[in-house]
Amino acid sequence: MRQPGAFWRGRRVLVTGHTGFKGAWVARMLARLGAEVTGLALDPEPGPSAFEALRVRNVLAADHRADIRDAGAVAALLRAARPEVVLHLAAQAIVGRGHRDPTGTFATNLAGTVHLLEALRGLPGLRAAVFVTSDKVYRNDGTGRRFVEGDPLGGADAYSASKAACEMAVASWRASFAMPPLATARAGNVIGGGDFGEERLVPDLVRAEVAGRQLVVRRPDATRPFQHVLDVTRGYLLLAEALATGGAPEAVNFGPSDAELRVRDLLALWGGTAWEAAEGPVMAEAPRLALNSTLAERALGWRPILDTPRAVSATAAWYAAWRAGEDMARAAEAEIAAALEPRT
Repeated sequence: MRQPGAFWRGRRVLVTGHTGFKGAWVARMLARLGAEVTGLALDPEPGPSAFEALRVRNVLAADHRADIRDAGAVAALLRAARPEVVLHLAAQAIVGRGHRDPTGTFATNLAGTVHLLEALRGLPGLRAAVFVTSDKVYRNDGTGRRFVEGDPLGGADAYSASKAACEMAVASWRASFAMPPLATARAGNVIGGGDFGEERLVPDLVRAEVAGRQLVVRRPDATRPFQHVLDVTRGYLLLAEALATGGAPEAVNFGPSDAELRVRDLLALWGGTAWEAAEGPVMAEAPRLALNSTLAERALGWRPILDTPRAVSATAAWYAAWRAGEDMARAAEAEIAAALEPRT
């Protein structure tokens, strides 16, 4: 199994969306590897955030606030940052918010991606760019079969469709213009410490525990490819490194090595949380979702370190420590160091 390594030492890296859940962990891991990390994002959402809990600001070479929908600001920041590698994670990533604001969701996810692609054209010194999309980019027939990278793209809801459209935009710029190596990364349902997003299972669970109330679950029998954020982060970096040093697939799935899990089974692994199924109609979502990650293992040497039960356990332990007032930046450094240990 390969691990991100010496390639990143001293490397100028731009991370969009570094104030979000996954972006915060990406920035921290890059800093641990010795990269010079520039962040481009909106302010964190109100309330607790991974950005603040992990003290991401302390490990950045530069921390910029800009809206990915502002093409001029994006272009100016990229020219100033002179990145060698770009990791694009900035997004409107909440499915429910996509239902309520489809226009804003497409503006952020699709138009924002196009603005970044245009800013990358002719950017001197750029060696690779990875665009993070979603496991939801596939045309889902509800059978639960594991999607492979060549399957048709689709998306019935605004979030899924906007991310599928991002995939098409990246492919179009790659085919039409002189671009640096570009790839898209499609990860499963990512869990781990520091996710406080609205209408997501683990943050909703933590909020219910803190408030001492019963959790309401939209679809307890839905299956999802739950996996730990540090496994996904390792995958993104391995993909970017492979792009920059000799070629990699143009789209890669990152999913768990074990079977997909029902929502009710994740809650059982978490332990002791009272919950009830939502009453009445709920927003449309695919009942089953699964990814085949064979390509990531074969082409990148990637595979998850944590199986799903251990990913759930590690996530529960993070939130318990956070609620107890522990130093979560120090805890994050220890978690990242363990995740980057050489493994066979």
